[in-house]
Amino acid sequence: MTMAKLHDGTFLEVTTTGDGPAVLTQASLAVIEGEAAERMRAWGAQPDLGQALVTGLATAGRRVVSADYEGHRAAHPAAGTLTADAVAADLLAIADAAGVGEFAYYGYSWLALAGLQLAIRTDRLTGLAMGGFPPLGGPYDAMLAVTRAAHRMATEDAGRELPDRSEIEVGDWDSAAVTQQPDQTSQYVTLYESLGDFDERAALDRVTVPRLAFAGSEDTMEYGPRWGGVRVEIGPPLAEHRDELVDRGWTVEVVVGGDHSSVMRSPTALPILTGWLAAPGQQPAS
Repeated sequence: MTMAKLHDGTFLEVTTTGDGPAVLTQASLAVIEGEAAERMRAWGAQPDLGQALVTGLATAGRRVVSADYEGHRAAHPAAGTLTADAVAADLLAIADAAGVGEFAYYGYSWLALAGLQLAIRTDRLTGLAMGGFPPLGGPYDAMLAVTRAAHRMATEDAGRELPDRSEIEVGDWDSAAVTQQPDQTSQYVTLYESLGDFDERAALDRVTVPRLAFAGSEDTMEYGPRWGGVRVEIGPPLAEHRDELVDRGWTVEVVVGGDHSSVMRSPTALPILTGWLAAPGQQPAS
């Protein structure tokens, strides 16, 4: 068993699958079954997402380094220390544990944001793929507001009996929020606060490796009054800045009709990733 030591002293299991040029992705290889799987599908999630992505990338000729970083942070919150610097350091620690020098990176949602932060802090990347978070026009302020609201609700509900996730009505995000503990929510407040003065265009000037950004055209999330009525837009800014990003060397895919959950799933994400990785000039030596 290969373990990576992260910035907070905790250890995360790292798995390597396949042969070829390395790609690092934050994926759980656990396959959820039964009622839990049906519940995930009802919420738009894919129970075997990590396994499907890793298998697909490995079949496409990649050495896939995978670690369930998000799951680890749920189990071992880094409240107060999960800054952009710390996340980038953790990702490098995962690569180091796998014995990988240079590697491409794929992340979705906030883990795509993490990949951009990694890219401006290391010269070890051979490629950067960001799904579900635009490299330009990112919803940093909105996500800070959402994470602060989630932390406030978790703090207010601390000590109370939390609802069983299986009893929450599908789509009721207000109720879903209170299943988080305060230390779980506060770490993401720390992350977005650390990005308060992040200069996107200056960052993009520094990223010259092959790079991909994709999202659904309908990837917009509306949060209710408990959240402050925040609107998080991901697909629209990617479409808005498509031309500038392409001029800067990005490959941009806007999936018509796709939302945050549907574009994350392997039937949509995997062909985009493997097609981009197979493109001329984007296959580094193994």
